[in-house]
Amino acid sequence: MKEELEKLLENAYAPISNFKVASIVVTKDDRKFYGVNVEDASTRAGTCAERNAIFNAVTNGCKKGDFKELHLMFSSKEIGTPCFVCRQMISELFDKDAKIYSYSDTEVKEYTVEELCPYPFEIG
Repeated sequence: MKEELEKLLENAYAPISNFKVASIVVTKDDRKFYGVNVEDASTRAGTCAERNAIFNAVTNGCKKGDFKELHLMFSSKEIGTPCFVCRQMISELFDKDAKIYSYSDTEVKEYTVEELCPYPFEIG
């Protein structure tokens, strides 16, 4: 998965921050959906790689409960985690025990959704 993320990272569009992110969502039936961050001059109108990949999956018919894991890589040398907007989306569509893998050049860290989102905002 690391090699796929490295290649995908090249597609990110981050002319302002130069902080590129790539993400791959894997469903329980082993389909893959890809996303990169895309920013613009206002910075708020862009989207994160994680949500881009999740939106891609939803656009292609995936529903809550279909998601198995999420993989992500940042253009920095260090391990990163999803922002809180992405964590909210993840907590709404992924099971609490679903895995999130974050890669750097030299290591990978594994988290569960519940570890990254211990107190999600829930409606009803």
